[in-house]
Amino acid sequence: MSTGSQGVVGGIRIDLNRLHETWMELVYPRQRNANDTVLGTWTPDSSFGMALYRLWSALGVPVIALVYPLVLCGVVLRYQTRRIDGTATRLGVLGVVLLSVLAWGGLAALARFEPGSIDLVSGGFTAVAVAGGVATLSAALAVTFRRVGGRGTTVALAYPFAMTAIFLPPVVAALYSTTVASVVIPASDSLSRWFLYEVLATVGVAEFFIENFDREGIAYVIIWLGISIPLGWVLGLLVTLADFVRPTE
Repeated sequence: MSTGSQGVVGGIRIDLNRLHETWMELVYPRQRNANDTVLGTWTPDSSFGMALYRLWSALGVPVIALVYPLVLCGVVLRYQTRRIDGTATRLGVLGVVLLSVLAWGGLAALARFEPGSIDLVSGGFTAVAVAGGVATLSAALAVTFRRVGGRGTTVALAYPFAMTAIFLPPVVAALYSTTVASVVIPASDSLSRWFLYEVLATVGVAEFFIENFDREGIAYVIIWLGISIPLGWVLGLLVTLADFVRPTE
């Protein structure tokens, strides 16, 4: 076996061992990272206690089998988010805002003075300008909460605002441009119908939303906010899980 393969296998073995120790520590004391301590890993004294101990250990195997793929996903996401976070940290909040204004301002200028240069026929300038404003504000808030808060603030606010900066601008632009709307609105309708009839219908609340909410105008913004915010939480939790199981420091 090559050195690289041994390194991968060794890393996986460490991850699984750490997950299993964490599982054991949910019920029993002195399990995680206790092998190298003076007292060592705690084990029950009685035969019955040891049987329960081993049963709990066995129950952890399928749980870990389900959780570990999420850990690996979090490791990949962590690598990508760290690269983006490093760039944002070097730029600072002001730098991120200026870069976003420069990029979106350039697109808005093209839509205003050279409307044929980008495919936005109706409401092009307004659509790009408003979308740029939403993207800039969301990106600035994401960087701010990442810098001023701890882990909880980063997961609860920074990641959702980062996802909002990605997903919301096209939807906002669709409210001002029929060209953008012809692409974004049908996709949003398909997604909302799937969510209504495949998710909400299973818990019996689909009829309430159908009777009280229309899929038009600002409703599409709410739909994509409802996607980007939970998606940001999921992303943040996966990265947190990766940090817990495979810390970088």
